[in-house]
Amino acid sequence: MHPTLPTQGWKLENSYATLPAYFYTALNPTPVRAPQLVIINTALAQSLGLDFSTTDETSLAQLFSGNILPENASPLAQGYAGHQFGNFTLLGDGRAHLIGEHITPDGKRYDIQLKGSGRTPYSRRGDGRAALAPMLREYLISEAMHALGIPTTRSLAVVTTGETVMRQTELQGAILTRVASSHLRVGTFEYAAAKQDYAGLKSLADYAISRHYPHAATHKNPYRALLESVIQQQATLIAAWMCVGFVHGVMNTDNMTISGETIDYGPCAFLDTFSMGAVFSSIDHQGRYAFGNQPTIAHWNLSRLAETLLPLLHEHKTTAIEIAEEAIAGFGETFQQAWLAGMSKKLGILNGQPDDVALVQDLLEWMQTAKADYTTTFRDLTSTQVPEKTLYQDAAFLDWHTRWQARLNNNDTPIESALSLMQAHNPVIIPRNHHVEHALDAAEDGNMQPFQALLHAVQHPYSVTADNAPYRDAPQHPNPNYQTFCGT
Repeated sequence: MHPTLPTQGWKLENSYATLPAYFYTALNPTPVRAPQLVIINTALAQSLGLDFSTTDETSLAQLFSGNILPENASPLAQGYAGHQFGNFTLLGDGRAHLIGEHITPDGKRYDIQLKGSGRTPYSRRGDGRAALAPMLREYLISEAMHALGIPTTRSLAVVTTGETVMRQTELQGAILTRVASSHLRVGTFEYAAAKQDYAGLKSLADYAISRHYPHAATHKNPYRALLESVIQQQATLIAAWMCVGFVHGVMNTDNMTISGETIDYGPCAFLDTFSMGAVFSSIDHQGRYAFGNQPTIAHWNLSRLAETLLPLLHEHKTTAIEIAEEAIAGFGETFQQAWLAGMSKKLGILNGQPDDVALVQDLLEWMQTAKADYTTTFRDLTSTQVPEKTLYQDAAFLDWHTRWQARLNNNDTPIESALSLMQAHNPVIIPRNHHVEHALDAAEDGNMQPFQALLHAVQHPYSVTADNAPYRDAPQHPNPNYQTFCGT
């Protein structure tokens, strides 16, 4: 038995454990030798109704390492499957423990998960542990995504374990506490389908509806409504993160949530130089998850979800397939509308017109040809004049700029309204790759100051201040071969 802490505002339940037993394994995190608190997200804790103000750092380290559990915690590891780079595999939480579902004072339910907390029956050959830099990367990028207004899992704390993990070299062990609307994935449904258990699949679908899409329960076909809701959420999510130049890097079906939150920040990065073919993952040799491929992959993943739901969509398979295909066919239009709406805001365009898509696409084509920085280009446009940089004196850009200015004149609103719209939707700060690497390297050496400074900057992405000046500019020499890793 693990010792427990008195409540700090925790109100834990575990509704996931009401599903059939094969969806999870109940077990506690593996204790660690000498945990130390690295960072805690006080603002997030407060929003969850948690108060750690009277808890010392030693006790917090014990809590967020899993050595001591909150009152009413009932840890488990979830089972799920996934298509990883297109190949189906049975998976599960190989290094994570769901501590429970915290109910906030306003009645919202959030998963509290420890990541890097020890081996589980799903670990296969893994050690169940995580290293410090990848856990801090997830903390940083998830907080940046949240500040950008993109639905995402959040990070509550990171602790070191006092133990080492062996990857290519010996690294500091660490544990991340992740907060999510849930950890239900497309891969969870694939897991149920692989069991060929109709009752279990139905239980899972009903649970997803109850937890995330209660409106679907009153639909004449609740499972079609569930599928269409996930499609809607994922289409708008991918559009939103592409508008800020984010590349997820590993869009396997086990990394696509039913809730529509971005999850898992391993081989991810934000674009510097714009390229539809940008790939940052060290293992994505074929570019499956390149920046421009993300809508196609999302459609493919959602098709796998639809396949799992066929037995629930209709008793006759042919009719079920027709229902699924009709639902999936809606992804493209939903994504396109969401993406165009987002890009229109970035360009100050109101009252949509037929030529708007071409205007946006022509700019992106110019950016790719000119090797322009994605984030900086949009910020440079938030002026009534042609930007002064040599890059923008190109004839193709000047022609586009003239067309764009004419389009703004058709907004039927003052130009200041367009510029205000652009400033509100074009960040000045993103987690620039060179800044991220510098901050993580310093943290591994025991210096958290660069990380804290970068974190503060990315938490205010639309603000221009003296403090964030070092983080606003594009790198002078962007690395076209920049790689990130899964962190496993």
